[in-house]
Amino acid sequence: MSSPMSRDVDRRMAAAREWDDTVAEVRKLPGFEDFLLPPRLSTLLPATRNGPVAVINVSRWRCDALIVEPTGVRVVELPRLTAQIVTERANAYLTSLGVAERAAREFDTVPSPADDGTLADVCEWLWDDVAGPVLDALGLADTPPAGAPWPRMWWCPTGPLALLPLHAAGYHRAAGGSSPGTPPRTVIDRVVSSYTPTLRVLREAVEARRDGPADPRMLVVGLPHTPDQPPLRNVAREQAVLRRLLPGNCTFLDDGQATRAAVLAQLPRHRWAHFACHGDQNLQRPSDGGLLLHDGALTVTDISQQQYQGEFAFLSACKTAVGGVNLPDEAITLTAALHYTGYRHVIGTLWSVLDATAADVAEAVYTALAVDGRLDADRSAYALHDAVHQVRAAGAPMAAWSPFTHTGP
Repeated sequence: MSSPMSRDVDRRMAAAREWDDTVAEVRKLPGFEDFLLPPRLSTLLPATRNGPVAVINVSRWRCDALIVEPTGVRVVELPRLTAQIVTERANAYLTSLGVAERAAREFDTVPSPADDGTLADVCEWLWDDVAGPVLDALGLADTPPAGAPWPRMWWCPTGPLALLPLHAAGYHRAAGGSSPGTPPRTVIDRVVSSYTPTLRVLREAVEARRDGPADPRMLVVGLPHTPDQPPLRNVAREQAVLRRLLPGNCTFLDDGQATRAAVLAQLPRHRWAHFACHGDQNLQRPSDGGLLLHDGALTVTDISQQQYQGEFAFLSACKTAVGGVNLPDEAITLTAALHYTGYRHVIGTLWSVLDATAADVAEAVYTALAVDGRLDADRSAYALHDAVHQVRAAGAPMAAWSPFTHTGP
């Protein structure tokens, strides 16, 4: 007579066999060959069709850059980088953001971070220990000559590094930290940067074709006045730019019209979207981060519950590309949520942005992308890169131009 323990073991073994048999059957289905398996490298290499991807691995054992190219993967050792140092730098950076936020609330202004030099310190460290070695390994050693095409690359950071601005790494305080005639020690002066949460999602965005029912129009959500928030005086300027460049090709939801229900209803019907409003992030619960609409926040969770056939979204709002501190690898951000759920190109921000600077960047981006009342979204990374260069050349401080990021192919 079998004991209760042996019968329990038999049931567990039978359930395990049934599970294995079911998984084996699923893997016989077309498109499910890798079900519950890590993706094969050969299936991910198409993600690098337009340029290399630098996956920055941060662990307590060692840190490396895995440079993924069409021919395979090579390792660039980052001997000066450690998980402890990354955590310390991320904490200092986030503390600086918090100080700036509190000061802004006290004086009723839109904050800009790292006035004390913390941002510049972080970006110089990122150059020395991460970005500089990666660009050297890729042979991206100087600014392209005038008229020559700019190279592109993608950053895929892990751990607390995902909270930091790799695209802005470099010495910006003294003419790029270089002597006359020497290459600039800045990422922005050598390459056009984009981000990707994973190689898989980048591959899907590269291969995506937008032939669905979504209307090839622009959804424009603008809130110059949001309950319990300071006014955004330049929202009207962003709206005017879109009316001029995309005449008759926009759906506008303004102030009281911009409710959570209205925006969620309209997003799946549009291929392009522009948000000009306040945004916020909860570093402890990043899925609660969101865009502040007339009747509350449109959160990461809200966005993630739908699928879209989108080409391009511009989040002209604060902190739309920053995740949480507990699970930074998960990339729980508004930018990532829109990208994961169907928008191929998304422009977001890593921290609070100045209202006027956001309008300047938006105008430059759309002026570059608009052709005969439509957008050439595939040039959005270049358009953002050029727009940021223009803002920097006009004398804006680093904290004003460096928050803007591009995610997508």
